[in-house]
Order: sequence, then C-alpha cells, then structure tokens
Amino acid sequence: MKFLAAINIMPLKEILDPQGKAVTGSLKNIGLASIHNVRIGKHITLEIEAENTEHAHEQVNTACKKLLANLIMESYSFDIKPL
Repeated sequence: MKFLAAINIMPLKEILDPQGKAVTGSLKNIGLASIHNVRIGKHITLEIEAENTEHAHEQVNTACKKLLANLIMESYSFDIKPL
C-alpha cells in the first residue's frame, strides 16, 4: 500500500526562534502588531510503501528521529493517510 505522511517539525518551546522573532518584528512594521509569538518550522511530505498503516507509522517515526528532526532542539508530529 502507498501512504502519504505530512510531518511538522517545530523548534522546542524552550528554544529561542530567531526567525520567528524576526517575522514577529516585521509584522509590527507592516501594521499587524496584533500577531504575537511567531514560531517557524518545517513541513515535509513523504510517500511511503508499507504493508499497513502501523508499518508506515514506524518508518516515518524512524525517519524523523534519525534524519529529519534534531531532537535536541525540535519536536515533530505527523499524520499518515492512504493514497
């Protein structure tokens, strides 16, 4: 079976997010001061060949832990859907 994984990787809340701070400041400069605490992360999609949803989940979890996310500074979450 084929699956599509949608992965979101975000900096941990305890970690300073310089990109988010820069965007927050720029939003104020363009008249959008009501927007606060911008956090910038990554969105990744993957197509997976797997026997079932559980196996696809394991593959995505391994990819996130070993390659896609820096677990010292980032957290991740994902959804998997059949194609």
